[in-house]
Amino acid sequence: MKQVVYRNTVETFDDVQEMLKKTVDRLKQQTEKFDEPISINYRSKGEWEAEIKIAGDILIFHMHTNVFQFDKSHPMWKTSYVKKDNNRAFCGLINVYNFLSDSFKYNRESDMGYLIARIFINKDKHFFVEGKRQLGFLYNDFPNAKITKKAIESIIESTILYTLDFDLLTPSYDAMKEVSVKEMQELTQNMKFRTGKRLGFKFQADSDNIE
Repeated sequence: MKQVVYRNTVETFDDVQEMLKKTVDRLKQQTEKFDEPISINYRSKGEWEAEIKIAGDILIFHMHTNVFQFDKSHPMWKTSYVKKDNNRAFCGLINVYNFLSDSFKYNRESDMGYLIARIFINKDKHFFVEGKRQLGFLYNDFPNAKITKKAIESIIESTILYTLDFDLLTPSYDAMKEVSVKEMQELTQNMKFRTGKRLGFKFQADSDNIE
């Protein structure tokens, strides 16, 4: 059963890579008419990871190579779908992270990224998504929803829309008021001040309110 889940997840991630490339190609065509072209790129980083860069953001899609079972407190255990077959609670996992593109461009190793979505796929290729805002409620029909290329395309579009709406905020003054000599020297050399979209602010993984 776990091997079936793993194969389903691998097949899904292959489709994710295909749809990421198609989405980037489509967005490039749509933005060519802009006076100032937007930087949009796709890059495969092997079997388990792929990324897209859109302007100042990078989205990294990463497939975990293990199979997981829901924690016993997870709401899915209360559904008739899982109660009828406990094996349906075993899922493969694809994580989606959001980073600032400058974090990689300037090798700012201490910069923060954020997990914005987790895609779960089970033995029957049913899926649901845990995530922020629209990602947390658009794709939660686990008993009925099957993962398809069309569903993957929709998830990708939702992650892009969320990321573009997830703005960079100035870190709190108290979080930045003390700077060491070493940090100041490194700033000149490598721009290594720690940066993140919500650095210095509360960020709750289980809340839709990111402010």
